[in-house]
Amino acid sequence: MPDALTTPSRTLVPTKLTIGVLALQGDFDAHRKRLEELGAKVVLVKKPEDLDEIDGLVIPGGESGTFLKLLGKEGFEKLRQFVCLKPTFGTCAGAILLAKEVENPQQAGLGAIDIVIRRNAYGRQIDSSIREGKFLQMNGSNRLDSPIEMVFIRAPKIERVGPGVQVLATEGDDPVAVRQGNAMAATFHPELSEDKRVHQAFLKLVVSSLVEDAGL
Repeated sequence: MPDALTTPSRTLVPTKLTIGVLALQGDFDAHRKRLEELGAKVVLVKKPEDLDEIDGLVIPGGESGTFLKLLGKEGFEKLRQFVCLKPTFGTCAGAILLAKEVENPQQAGLGAIDIVIRRNAYGRQIDSSIREGKFLQMNGSNRLDSPIEMVFIRAPKIERVGPGVQVLATEGDDPVAVRQGNAMAATFHPELSEDKRVHQAFLKLVVSSLVEDAGL
């Protein structure tokens, strides 16, 4: 595929995207490496003001309740404002934070994606697994379903998908990656496999958002 960061020459959108990775816990460095492989400049986001310097944000896996504690009231509010304005991609715990409704137990979320998500639905750490799912892509008017490796670690499960939510990937009958507006979420860990397509899809989303903001 073309470089995920390239844009039409007539636009004023920068070709070097600055992507933040929330670096409070979890394997944020794996996301950093993947994004840099794809040509993005990466900022490790540790303070609320770091959000002001980036074009898009990745929220990695970890423990969603711990994320909330570490963010604090100010950090959570700043993050909530960010996801309303700019592209954000959450994996595993990040997907939980982006959901409209969280179960097992109920928990506050950012409400960026109209899904109900259930924490730890795939079991404990020892129940972690590598599975093959389908990644759904559009080629013009044609939909392509291609296999993709998925790493599940204490993964949540998407129990309900709202009418405005696009399913990007499935595992069996379950949606495991979704998008609504500028927000993307995956219940698995694409940063832990060699396949780059999920992160490429996010970078394309960031580019599209910049083009739209520029009115081009």
